[in-house]
Amino acid sequence: MNSLDLQPDAGLDKNETNMKRPKFSLNKHRDPRIMELMTSTDHRTLALWGRDCAERVMPYFEKRYPQDDRPRNALRTLQTWIETGVFNMDAIRRASLASHAAARDVGEDNAARSAARATGQAVATAHVPTHSVGAAIYALQAIYRTTGPPEAEAAVAKEREWQYQHLLALRNGPI
Repeated sequence: MNSLDLQPDAGLDKNETNMKRPKFSLNKHRDPRIMELMTSTDHRTLALWGRDCAERVMPYFEKRYPQDDRPRNALRTLQTWIETGVFNMDAIRRASLASHAAARDVGEDNAARSAARATGQAVATAHVPTHSVGAAIYALQAIYRTTGPPEAEAAVAKEREWQYQHLLALRNGPI
């Protein structure tokens, strides 16, 4: 399933529809089940999980900014580390900072910005495994920002459950 399939109005985000809602709290959406699993999950698996969480929301960025490849390049850099195990701190750092710069360039708080932040966190997982949860939470934020107010919390809960189940599956073997 592609992340855009999660919401009926995937091309719109709340800023474009002028709907007011409370800010998305990153800390509120930390799932204790995921945090517990992370303590006993290997580094490479967390990188795969962070990549997959970010990948699900990448269409929000790529649809609005098709010429900006910084977030996509961050995921490519992470994929190289996952495949080779060769850690290049300079490349990882540059890719993460570039993805976060793409998020800043978006300006407004919207799904595209959150998606770029998710990729910045995902690639940083190569350096620090716990950055994977940042990728997951920013992915939740992207979904929250693109879903209408009545459905936002339910859409976030559904994605968080996918994240949990996906991490379990990755821990249990190849997907």
